[in-house]
Amino acid sequence: MKLLLALAAMGALCMVRPAAAELAPGKPAPDFALPDAAGKVHRLADLRGQWVVVYFYPKNDTPGCTTEACNLRDRHHELVKLGATLVGISVDSPSSHAEFARKYSLPFTLLADEKGEVARAYDSLLNLIVFKMAKRNTFLIAPDGTLQKSWLGVDPKAHADELVQTLRALQNKG
Repeated sequence: MKLLLALAAMGALCMVRPAAAELAPGKPAPDFALPDAAGKVHRLADLRGQWVVVYFYPKNDTPGCTTEACNLRDRHHELVKLGATLVGISVDSPSSHAEFARKYSLPFTLLADEKGEVARAYDSLLNLIVFKMAKRNTFLIAPDGTLQKSWLGVDPKAHADELVQTLRALQNKG
């Protein structure tokens, strides 16, 4: 009986996933309003006119997430030079984000999606009923607010380099 309930719940979760077409390049990026470590609310709409990198990650202070965050930290100046704002999102609390950012000197904003609603809107929520976490996905949002590129299940070691290279290539095309 428990297995049936779990399977039914997982099936229900699948039904609320966004359609792939909703997250396709050229489509509007789902808006969000989430608090940072200090409680200040950040909205995607406030970043219109610039490139935005939204990266979802599972959990603060875990090996893969630390590797990814530190690599992004080390390439952050290049992203800024290319006109991009970098935002990390996980389901961790604001206080957990504050400690993680302090411990690794992260120069970019981490946002707390404790209910997982934004991760769900980006099809980046792993919800296993007993716990939830964000999937390791990244979205590049163009200055007009549309999705430009998505990376699903990224490699934490190589992803920062991919972001910089992709942003350079896109800007050299235009």
